[in-house]
Amino acid sequence: MHKVISSTDFRKMIISGSRTLDINRAKVDALNVFPVPDGDTGTNMSLTLQSAVREMSACSSNSIAEICDAVAKGALKGARGNSGVITSQILRGICSVFREGKPIDCRIFAKALESGTKVAYGAVSIPKEGTILTVIRMMGEYAVKNAGRNKDVDAFLDDIIKEGDRALAMTPELLPVLKKAGVVDSGGVGLMTILRGWRAALAGEEISEDEVEGAAQAKKSEEEVFGDNSDIINLDLGEIEFAYCTEFFVINLKKSTTLADIERLKEKLMRIGDSVICIGDLELVKVHVHTNTPGRALTYALELGELDRIKIENMLEENRQVRAKREREKKQMGMVSICAGKGISDIFKDLFVDKVIEGGQTMNPSANDIADAVMRVNASNVFVFPNNKNIILAAEQAKALVENRTIHVIPTKNVPQGFAAALAFDPESSVAENKTNMTNAIGDVKVGQVTHAVRTTTVGRFHINEGDIIGLDDKKILAKGADVEETLVSLISKLKDPSHEVITLYYGEEVSEEQAEAMKEKLSELYPDCEVDAHFGGQPVYYYIVSLE
Repeated sequence: MHKVISSTDFRKMIISGSRTLDINRAKVDALNVFPVPDGDTGTNMSLTLQSAVREMSACSSNSIAEICDAVAKGALKGARGNSGVITSQILRGICSVFREGKPIDCRIFAKALESGTKVAYGAVSIPKEGTILTVIRMMGEYAVKNAGRNKDVDAFLDDIIKEGDRALAMTPELLPVLKKAGVVDSGGVGLMTILRGWRAALAGEEISEDEVEGAAQAKKSEEEVFGDNSDIINLDLGEIEFAYCTEFFVINLKKSTTLADIERLKEKLMRIGDSVICIGDLELVKVHVHTNTPGRALTYALELGELDRIKIENMLEENRQVRAKREREKKQMGMVSICAGKGISDIFKDLFVDKVIEGGQTMNPSANDIADAVMRVNASNVFVFPNNKNIILAAEQAKALVENRTIHVIPTKNVPQGFAAALAFDPESSVAENKTNMTNAIGDVKVGQVTHAVRTTTVGRFHINEGDIIGLDDKKILAKGADVEETLVSLISKLKDPSHEVITLYYGEEVSEEQAEAMKEKLSELYPDCEVDAHFGGQPVYYYIVSLE
């Protein structure tokens, strides 16, 4: 355990953070949802950290001040893309506090995170919440508030990482483009990956890929979080207002140049473009701007000093290439399914459904939600499985909201019908044949569901009290009772006919695996002529969904 962080510890932390990010940068890259990124977030952040490590390794002194100066300078020199630049500024702020030479205990660590937040926010012309900035800010605020309660830096860093993960999970709620794509902020994931590397260094642990995977988890499933988001690109070229991503350094600044001149350069750049970053000091200035007149940006900078490492990228051409690649990879047919429950979702993915939308009985997705999911499937024809009679109409309405896609709604009223439809899909058959086969398949499944009554009422021959356990098919209540298992047995007895050979249970979030296995054994005894199976569905509302085939 560490009461303070030494200069040697800090060296190890920077190296470990860099290595951890490098191991996991592909996962961070995969989170980038923007149509024409300046580069991949994980790669940009990793190269920024590697530059800091190189500069630090060239520093032979073990003075914390000199190590911090080397880290800050190296990070700035290697910063690329918005994410890399912001990362460099977080490190710059942290290093400005560490270099003061006071023992780096919990209070100083908290002060450093607060400084990193301030410098990072100051580096961006228009700070945007729901990004890496939100994550560092919330960690800094938490650290300052709780530093006095901790004496052990290791445990304190553990708590800060937990707060960072909480902040990361909030990013989709703060930034609509993330929520639409179903991911958390990639820069935030990169930052949390670095901090996990720092914690591992303090613990003397080796870093493996699996150990940091948790940094990218939010409220979405693993595939949704780490999936390839290039499929959401559907951007008209005209939507790119500024065509050229322009980056460079200003070096060997003129003796007459002042810090105010650097600020004025930033203001000039903001008048000719956006995504402006202009940071540094009188030794080195890093510039990034999206503009239609890169020559003017270079001319403005020449008033301050010499230009170095100029990079100008045509984002219009990048976008054309991405769209061309997408068109080449376009499939004839794809599938979208709507369901609730991680187990149910995983089964649909195993059946090669391209996109799964979260929704169901108590959470019906809108027509726009369905259209958005369809547009993220790179296919000309998309089959949609509503899996709920209350969602079929919205799925039909989604047809009017999509472009360059044809939606085919298969009127599945429940999850087992959705499974049957997905199983009937044959990529070698035509669209018409698949539609016919899927529609026919859903008629071969008899389905029941067990839930609880939310109000007292009379339905048909049943008087239902609030809290009663009820079993129903898609049309009516078939069984009721005070016990889930008894009601399920009664429901199945009403649904089953001699032709059925397979009974499949999908158990919900309120049913344990042990309970489901016991139910499976009981049904096997009651129906020895049938194969009985049980799968985790994780669905809310329904204790069990049962299919008979």
